Amino acid sequence: MPSNVHSVEKLYKIATIPGDGIGVDITEAAIQLLEKVAEVDGTFKFQWENFDWSSKNYKERGYYMPPDGLEQLQKHDAIYFGAVGWPDVPDHISLWGLILPIRKYNNQYVNVRPTRILEGTKSPLTQCANKPEDLDWVIIRENSEGEYAGQGGTTHENSPHTIATELAIFTRVGIERIMRFAFETARSRPRKKLTMVTKSNAQRHGMVLWDKVFHEVAKEYEDVEWDKMLVDAMTVRMVNNPQSMDTIVATNLHADILSDLAAALSGSIGIAPSSNLDPTRRYPSMFEPIHGSAPDIAGKGIANPVGAFWSAAEMVRWIGKGELDHVADGLMTAIENVTAAGIKTKDLAGSANTKEVTEAVCKEVEKVLKKSS
Repeated sequence: MPSNVHSVEKLYKIATIPGDGIGVDITEAAIQLLEKVAEVDGTFKFQWENFDWSSKNYKERGYYMPPDGLEQLQKHDAIYFGAVGWPDVPDHISLWGLILPIRKYNNQYVNVRPTRILEGTKSPLTQCANKPEDLDWVIIRENSEGEYAGQGGTTHENSPHTIATELAIFTRVGIERIMRFAFETARSRPRKKLTMVTKSNAQRHGMVLWDKVFHEVAKEYEDVEWDKMLVDAMTVRMVNNPQSMDTIVATNLHADILSDLAAALSGSIGIAPSSNLDPTRRYPSMFEPIHGSAPDIAGKGIANPVGAFWSAAEMVRWIGKGELDHVADGLMTAIENVTAAGIKTKDLAGSANTKEVTEAVCKEVEKVLKKSS
């Protein structure tokens, strides 16, 4: 049905947290693109609320979020996050002062990181990944437990005998729910293949439970082919045999590391998206590119916005609950049409800047979405 016959427009309330560095640039670009998407489709609109919870403000006032910050976010359908981190603020302060509390408070126990070689881009794995289908993965990251649970402490801080403990927390409930999500994801993809990443040979308690629960859940998904890899061996397999994998499930720490490697292997960390999901939908989910704040190029207008755009497409897909899949698909088609045409930033061996890529994708969205309406 043509978009111009719709009389009722759905309103989606989105909280934006640009954060630091290039997070500001790419959030601005994503909003520009999403406004164009909504305009062309004509069935929905966005209502934006910006939260300036940056490291600069932290330095001036002593906090990232106000006391009621998490409650403020709950009023929205989704959260769009740019990046956090700046050289004059220790990383553990920025992480625990902003993004980790948001994930925990909003029950975002699933982190989804799709990776593939986009049209017009190249993988450094030229010997074994020459076509887009050679590297097409979805990494499912457990997003609430492991070493990110925040358990542990430091004693004797100012002595030569300082002791620091970091406890990796694994619960049956946490493991089972991420495994089910991973199997469901694998089942929804054409290959129906899942690789489970572990380190149970060395971590003999938490990761042994991780393995045990995985095998229990696997019995309920006989249509899904699965295998198991130790995390160190997994890095080798990702480089030497990318075609052998499809959906991957790993712990909070392992998946964080592996997904950065996956992004680099697909061409650039600048194109990689992520979704922090509350599968119950009781709380808003959060969407962000994984590239970080990149202080070295902040403010220069040269940041790659593709990861931000892909994250935006995933947000549209999520909030639409199946009704906006065609819009998200059209947005991804527009992105790949632009990269295929050679309009790319420097990290993808191009010469375009952030604004030029953004404007090109906006123009392409008009063509793609109007054609599909």
